[in-house]
Amino acid sequence: MSTLETNSIGKYSGNNVSIDDALNLKSYTTPQRDALTSVAGDIIFNSTDGKPQYYDGSAWQDMVNLAVNVDYLVIAGGGGGGGSNGGGGGGGGYRNSYNSEASGGGASSENVLIGQINTNYTVTVGAGGTGNGGSNQGADGSQSVFNAVTSTGGGGGGSAPAGGQSYNNGRTGGSGGGSAVTGSAGLGTTNQGFSGGAGRSAVTSPYPGGGGGGAGAVGEAADVDGSGHAGDGGAGVASTITGSSVTRAGGGGGGALSGTAGTGGSGGGTDGTINSNNTNHASANTGGGGGGAGSSGPAYTGANGGSGVVILRYPNDKTITVGAGLTAGSETTDGSAKYIVITAGTGNVSWS
Repeated sequence: MSTLETNSIGKYSGNNVSIDDALNLKSYTTPQRDALTSVAGDIIFNSTDGKPQYYDGSAWQDMVNLAVNVDYLVIAGGGGGGGSNGGGGGGGGYRNSYNSEASGGGASSENVLIGQINTNYTVTVGAGGTGNGGSNQGADGSQSVFNAVTSTGGGGGGSAPAGGQSYNNGRTGGSGGGSAVTGSAGLGTTNQGFSGGAGRSAVTSPYPGGGGGGAGAVGEAADVDGSGHAGDGGAGVASTITGSSVTRAGGGGGGALSGTAGTGGSGGGTDGTINSNNTNHASANTGGGGGGAGSSGPAYTGANGGSGVVILRYPNDKTITVGAGLTAGSETTDGSAKYIVITAGTGNVSWS
């Protein structure tokens, strides 16, 4: 029979029990614990495992912290570049909670997710938008998701086979697409990315397009120095969520008929081209915008945007399970934390 041992017992007002010092559970090694005649509700400290445990009526269970704090970097797919002297695609929307580092659009870091173990959380990694030619704007990138956090795909770049038409405009997105001549630049999404740059204001050779917006900076407008230079893509934003600094979600450079093409923004944005198809497709999992194409008449095509990425970081005493439908790298330890990089698909993750 158990014995209650105490130094003193004092009267306490109300229907409460208080203990002046820490409550010390009886310690047992695992063999000693297993030799007990236990009933459901018994609680001990297992000195072999170094954990408090309770008996559920059939087996001993660890008393564990059910919460798990998860930092995230959620980047959507970048927009595709426009053809026919088109604007660059915008970088994918960028949302971050890690280490007080910035989110896109000049925003501060967001709040960490306080999750629960053995609970499913949805993840989606967005694809990059395809570059288009002729009268078509570049396609928008697709959104990336972690639980309630959604990053918007980058806007496609405008295209200019004929001045003044709606497809000259850059498309709105996580970061906005650059416009072709006489068009309006696409707007970025608040707290995710910046707007694109405007193409040349007049329909005159060499018809330079504006740069796509990046997560960290506005896309450059075309012809800022009067030389016909196409706009450069806006810069992306750097994160150290994997232990080293990596910049992602830059905007694509604008294309032009002649002269100088726009340079892609740091973080995966790709360069525009001069009077040619643009095959400078943005790399996978950068969220970078594709560069625009230059054209003297043929329907040259802009470059594709890069796919997005979802990176999750959590305490190293927790283990992640990545469900079917998702593609991910290996769970990696970095100091007192682990992280995982999810590169494609839609599915669930959970922790134990």
